[in-house]
Amino acid sequence: MARPEKIRLGDLLVQQGLITAEQLKHALDEQKRTGRKLGRVLVESNYVTEEGISTALARQLGADFIDLRQFNPKPEHINLLPESQARRLRALVLSERAGMLLVGMADPTDLAAFDDLARLLKRDIDLAVVTESQLMGTIDRVYTRTEEISGLAKELTADLSDMPAEFGNLLGLTAGAEDAPVVKLLNTVFEEALKLRASDIHIEPQESSLIIRFRIDGVLRIQTEADAKISTALVLRLKLMSGLDISEKRLPQDGRFNIKLRNEAIDIRISTMPTQHGESVVMRLLAQNTGLLHLDRLHMPPYILERFRHAINRPSGIVLVTGPTGSGKTTTLYAALNALNTPEKKIITVEDPIEYRLPGINQVQVHEKIDLTFSRVLRSALRQDPDIVLIGEMRDQDTAEIGMRASMTGHLVLSTLHTNDALSTPIRLLDMGVPRYMVALSVQIVLAQRLVRLVCTNCTVPYTLLPHEHLWLTSELEDHVDDHRYVHGQGCSHCANTGYQGRQAVYEMLEMTNTMVEAVNRGDPNEFMALGRQQMAGKTLRHDAVRLVLDGKTTVGEAMRISTQLDE
Repeated sequence: MARPEKIRLGDLLVQQGLITAEQLKHALDEQKRTGRKLGRVLVESNYVTEEGISTALARQLGADFIDLRQFNPKPEHINLLPESQARRLRALVLSERAGMLLVGMADPTDLAAFDDLARLLKRDIDLAVVTESQLMGTIDRVYTRTEEISGLAKELTADLSDMPAEFGNLLGLTAGAEDAPVVKLLNTVFEEALKLRASDIHIEPQESSLIIRFRIDGVLRIQTEADAKISTALVLRLKLMSGLDISEKRLPQDGRFNIKLRNEAIDIRISTMPTQHGESVVMRLLAQNTGLLHLDRLHMPPYILERFRHAINRPSGIVLVTGPTGSGKTTTLYAALNALNTPEKKIITVEDPIEYRLPGINQVQVHEKIDLTFSRVLRSALRQDPDIVLIGEMRDQDTAEIGMRASMTGHLVLSTLHTNDALSTPIRLLDMGVPRYMVALSVQIVLAQRLVRLVCTNCTVPYTLLPHEHLWLTSELEDHVDDHRYVHGQGCSHCANTGYQGRQAVYEMLEMTNTMVEAVNRGDPNEFMALGRQQMAGKTLRHDAVRLVLDGKTTVGEAMRISTQLDE
């Protein structure tokens, strides 16, 4: 494609009838006042959309307009242009066709940028127009920093071999810490984890290597593999950051620290554990400025949402949320607190750790090392005249009994418990040694949940059930299995070729009825279980997962995975 001609954007949009001359004049005045680009001013003034501007430019240039949300560029094309240049020039190599490189540009009127692209790529360019927001989002997504992480790891390995006497410099213990090899490596790992929406980082020493893995949408993925020599340096730096004992390598340790990445504050919980080949480290990443969800955005089925709202608005009783670690229990409880948080109510939370910051409530961090335990904090909290108490987790009989007594004396108590499903939760409390009358009088509802991976919306295609999937779904559905349309993700750059992107909770709820309370009081678990199964018939976690399958949001394989977890 020939070098594009200079285009006056404002005149072009007026000529094509997308904006009026008066709107252009106002936007030009605003541009002179603020120094912002004309296109940005027009979009922020709601005179025209980004897509409108890009389509008009493409029409004028005789180029294609490409929606990057539906485009899947290949790594071999992406990597022809370094990430730094892609960001500077606001351009991306999308594909190769007819011997030319198809390059998407947010501003094809930037002739200097076009000339730089031609010089850098040394190939004929076929220009396409893309929106700036989609372009920057795609750059964030497709440029992985795996090679950079591996390069920094090799650099650290070499430095550790060449300069053993300057170990403090390598670890960032002296001036200019941000340039220390281990600091640069860890910062890059944290930035990549944040970009990929990882919830956990695993640093695992093996016999001859060090593996770094990210947990994304609940599934671990290998991010890089490095020389085992750097393991000690990484662990030592992380221990220093989190205030752990650097001399203790024989016992597990837990800690936390805060970092700031891309203007976002991240709270990191760290756990170390001695293994055969060194200390393994797992870090949980918690974004401090993550917006709290509202109850109506948790995707609860309507019949559960209505009963849950009713339960949390009672003046007393216990509302329990149950599920395995990482199933979103705390998110659900804080959505409930967000709905209950008014000036008329005093709310105290007792947590380990505090995962969300919510203005207007009193949050207490448990600290086992100084004997600031759940039970000890709870006893003090009840003397603070609260209306609502959130207990991060009922870990033992003492904590559970204090929570039960609080609910029986006019407090609403919200808490979590690790059980497999809603129906087994009251039985679990009894097994912990909580008296039957406390369980019967206190527990109002039990909400169980799991997180299910969602099909990537950018690569969704129809899917034909495999024989074992057809058989399993037939056993779960009363209607005909073949009457529905099933989908899966074929894999693309948006989802790192997994076919999944994002997760959504599935739920089931058990409400303690009078007959169930009587069964608990009599100590008759069989009758209690029978009544619970009758109440939740057709409304279990398994049924909610199947609902997402029928709605085209997840795969049969994901629903079967949830079913397997429940059967364990």
